[in-house]
Amino acid sequence: MKDKRHLTIVIKLGSSSIVHEKTHEPLLSILTLIVETAVKLHKDGHRVVLVSSGAIAVGLRRMDVEKKPKHLPRIQVITINGLCSSERRALTEITQALAAVGQCRLMALWDSLFGHLHQPIAQILLTRNDIADRTQYQNAQNTFAELFNMGVIPIVNENDTLAVSEIRSIGDNDTLSAITAAMLQADYLFLMTDVDCLYDKNPRTNPDAVPIDVVGDVASIEADVSSAGSSLGTGGMSTKLVAARLATSAGVTTVITRSSKPGNIANIVNYCQSLKRFPQDTPSQPLTPANEDCFSNSISSLHLEAASKPPLHTRFLPDLEPIRDRSFWLLHGLAPHGTVFIDEGAHRALASKAGLFPAGIVGVEGQFAQQEAVRLVVVSSNRPNSAGGITAPTSSASSKQVDTEIKAPLEIGRALVNYSASEILRIKGLQSTQIEGVLGYADSEYVALRENVSLIKREKVGNRPATPATLHSTAPSEPLSQRPSQEDLSSNRANTKRPRGFKETI
Repeated sequence: MKDKRHLTIVIKLGSSSIVHEKTHEPLLSILTLIVETAVKLHKDGHRVVLVSSGAIAVGLRRMDVEKKPKHLPRIQVITINGLCSSERRALTEITQALAAVGQCRLMALWDSLFGHLHQPIAQILLTRNDIADRTQYQNAQNTFAELFNMGVIPIVNENDTLAVSEIRSIGDNDTLSAITAAMLQADYLFLMTDVDCLYDKNPRTNPDAVPIDVVGDVASIEADVSSAGSSLGTGGMSTKLVAARLATSAGVTTVITRSSKPGNIANIVNYCQSLKRFPQDTPSQPLTPANEDCFSNSISSLHLEAASKPPLHTRFLPDLEPIRDRSFWLLHGLAPHGTVFIDEGAHRALASKAGLFPAGIVGVEGQFAQQEAVRLVVVSSNRPNSAGGITAPTSSASSKQVDTEIKAPLEIGRALVNYSASEILRIKGLQSTQIEGVLGYADSEYVALRENVSLIKREKVGNRPATPATLHSTAPSEPLSQRPSQEDLSSNRANTKRPRGFKETI
């Protein structure tokens, strides 16, 4: 029998995959293939979501504007339809207006293409505020669930008509697709781009560039990310690595592959699923009569060749202990309004699932109110100062200097706090029983309940299988976490290397 498991597959398409970079005309040949692929996956019983860029680009074409505005909020005179506007307008407003114009036509285009195959679609526009509010976040989850039940394919985009910060309140649609995939607890996230996969060098200028097939840890790869994306988009390969880290931390297998070949998506999914079901029968091994029958029972003979030799792509393995739902929302859905510095004892308590008491707090930075998100930063501050207190960062500019013997602060997570910054400054280092005496009230004995704390996962030795290339590494200090899993061994083209300084910025 075929594997009847229904998968959730999120497909992210950049502006360069939807419209021509110079003429801004829709790339109908690619869009048609994408629609056919999405409908086929849907008919196979999978839940499919498209994350679509392109609203601004389509708006440029509709209004005959040659280039996408840059340098917000720089003032510039722009000619639209031959009429010169003498008013000094912020480019933000113009770009938002272009997005509003383009969004209508973009969705009309999608609806027309899907309509030929009698597939209903829905539009979902998101902003940072939608994700930051827990109720709205859950409402979005419920909307997706109901659309899936109705057999509808949702098409997601950030609401560019409302986003202000460089027309991106979330950051870019790569990040949006990762957040969407985590929100849905998706099985796969496909980041479609203009190259087949990640390479160790720029393949456009280096013919000897080697493809990277399997990545166990985004932070440990050495790849060329010099591509800054098209003139229509806001991201590039580096933003895809950030999105891959976000998605894999939530347990989502993330794939980078070429957008002009969307039919590869089904082949890659079949290949990955075959590895999960038959880890011993790796595609690099010839099929014997005995295991061929078993293999054909799991996937159709039509897909056997694809499962044996998958299309070129880069696959990021999901975290073995993923961050789910509320914890992911706390870490990546909320924008922090300040920082709370804690000692190592408080860090250990949080790691042991205890809440955050004021006794473990050594400092505060920034201004925030109750029930707002803050960064949690641990500092080693065991030496008493001359006044008998603890040397630590505080909100005062004159007291932010950290003793040179204290270890560098390390951000460990995010939290929703029960007290404001000024209140925490007054009760830091005290016992919970002293809160009411200092503030005159005690809303909670905790500065942050444990359910409102999400810690950043750190890679530990042995908890992450790495890529096949590591098996042949000669480095004597290679940790156990770099040893490959059986799934990794099935790809003989994999080539990941040691880190060369890539740093995530979210």
